[in-house]
Amino acid sequence: MASNQEVSDDQGLRRTLLVDKHAAYIKSFSRLWENPDKLEFVATEHFWMSGMYWGLSAMYLTGRLDEMDKDAIVSWVLRCQHPCGGFGGSERNDPHMLYTLSAVQILALYDKVDELDADKVASYVAGLQQPDGSFAGDAWGEIDTRFTYCALLCLSILGRTSLINMPAALDFIARCKNFDGGFGCTPGNESHAGQVFTCIGALSLADALHLVDRDLFCWWLCERQTKTGGLNGRPEKLQDVCYSWWCLSCLSILGRLHWIDRDALTRFILDCQDEEDGGISDRPDDMADIYHTFFGIAGLSLMGYPGLAPIDPTWALPVEVVERIKKRTPWPGHRLCS
Repeated sequence: MASNQEVSDDQGLRRTLLVDKHAAYIKSFSRLWENPDKLEFVATEHFWMSGMYWGLSAMYLTGRLDEMDKDAIVSWVLRCQHPCGGFGGSERNDPHMLYTLSAVQILALYDKVDELDADKVASYVAGLQQPDGSFAGDAWGEIDTRFTYCALLCLSILGRTSLINMPAALDFIARCKNFDGGFGCTPGNESHAGQVFTCIGALSLADALHLVDRDLFCWWLCERQTKTGGLNGRPEKLQDVCYSWWCLSCLSILGRLHWIDRDALTRFILDCQDEEDGGISDRPDDMADIYHTFFGIAGLSLMGYPGLAPIDPTWALPVEVVERIKKRTPWPGHRLCS
């Protein structure tokens, strides 16, 4: 189990990952549904499924997953499924690709994927693919490369990638590529670090990284590091802890993690911790939230921070969970593009 870990900066100051406080913060988020009269309940209900995935993954990486109420969480996740096979962000929300993936990831963390009707979930996901190869997020038709990644990862976990038109999906991603080597949310949109992760992650799952100009793209990613050590998502934007995942995961997948100043980024992430109540914020002294808490810890994990379990940069799940999935489901990644 991870305890409060320490690293030293150039001035000899001790920096500590506040694991105990972060665990307490995550536990408080996981109990929000017990208090429907609270403002936080209403303000966050629509993304609880993803919030639960972020929190549980952070607990896994810090060795604290067994402190969560597994049975209650799995039961709640299954109650959020709709007859179509998709999952909503909560019991009262419509099904969506984002929350369907989060639900499957949560069940994977707990090794409970077998409790799903995999064919039903996979049919919902595959049914959102469009004629041009892209994927909609839900029945209302929003198109975004995020949904392509969600679809490929969800179907990979379930072992059902054969249900979609993979060549068309890859062609759509290729059309989202820009002159700077990055990718946008749809063809013609500017490169953004969040979107490039979804594209690189999808290409990695499909064993199609040959579509990436590695050096040009990774140079664009490295330019995201600011003087603070933190990373931004686009040129001239502020640094944000979440890009510690969106950028680093791509660099890790493409073998260029050493191209950035990891010590400076580590200091930036640790500076964004709430030392009183736990959690990590987007920038120092801002309010912590479950989203940045996970992505901060995930970024530290990618950089090999002491005491944290390793995370897979493509699957966005702990390495041991991914290994368990691949043992259960023969991994067809090398055949996806055939």
